[in-house]
Amino acid sequence: MEQKFEEGTVYRDIKPADLEGHDRTFEDCKFIKCDLSYADLSHITFINCVMDTCNLSLIKITNTGFQNVDFNDCKITGVNFGDSSNFSLSVSFKKCILDFTVWHKKKLKGTQFNECSFEEADFSETDFTNAVFEKCNLNRTIFNRTILKSADLRTAYNFNIDPENNGITKAKFSADALAGLLVKYNLVIE
Repeated sequence: MEQKFEEGTVYRDIKPADLEGHDRTFEDCKFIKCDLSYADLSHITFINCVMDTCNLSLIKITNTGFQNVDFNDCKITGVNFGDSSNFSLSVSFKKCILDFTVWHKKKLKGTQFNECSFEEADFSETDFTNAVFEKCNLNRTIFNRTILKSADLRTAYNFNIDPENNGITKAKFSADALAGLLVKYNLVIE
């Protein structure tokens, strides 16, 4: 099958059928107000792209490449990022809804998450070394053998992280949020 390459294109209000198809590469493209919910974006590569105000809920991303992709004000619920390609994985998220997402075994060192919601997300065995979770809601997010070395969670909230089961060396937390590290001890903190 011939690979299809798109470069420098701006896509507005497109639907899943306009984007689906294996062996496609999008480089320096912008996707604005696109409803791609339920789309099968497997085996597509996005390089230096921006997703702005898009609905990407329940998309399939088996072996999908995200190389320097910025997601701004997007709804990305129920997506298994664990299925995406590890090759040059580099993403950032600003004001995104990432509820019920799975990040299993991803290497997301230095990733920026700004004002995002991660209700009931699964961060099991994910490497967030030096990642920043600025004003992120981590309510009921699963941290299981997650690497948070030098991560910045000073403004993150609603998290429950077991320090004995996760790597939190030199991670940054605010004094007000320390209770989220002690939940398993059933302490009353006032």
